[in-house]
Amino acid sequence: MNIALWIVAGVFAFGYIVGGILKQTMPYEKYAAKTGWAEDFTPGTVRFMGVAEVLGGVGLVLPGLVGVAPILVPVAASCMALYMAGAVTERIRRGEYKELVGDLVFLAAMVFIAWGRFAIEPF
Repeated sequence: MNIALWIVAGVFAFGYIVGGILKQTMPYEKYAAKTGWAEDFTPGTVRFMGVAEVLGGVGLVLPGLVGVAPILVPVAASCMALYMAGAVTERIRRGEYKELVGDLVFLAAMVFIAWGRFAIEPF
């Protein structure tokens, strides 16, 4: 179970970090044109989402790797699950049901990591 938790955390941490860096570095107009949903938010909010994703992605793996405050791994997973619940809500509100599947996968992965690191295989 420990190996599965590490793999899932690593893969999704990479996804969050890459997505967060894109939100921070890509010009807002270009990002909003590509995604559509970003038009509902201000440029500052989208940048903040990017910061949250980078911090969440780092929090999924770094505390466990270095052994300093590893309790932050399930806490980060719980926070990112709440973040993804917001993304799911936004997708439903916008009627973007195809894109909703990806957000649900991220949500399920975060719940799996939080559950696994809090209850099944803590550090």
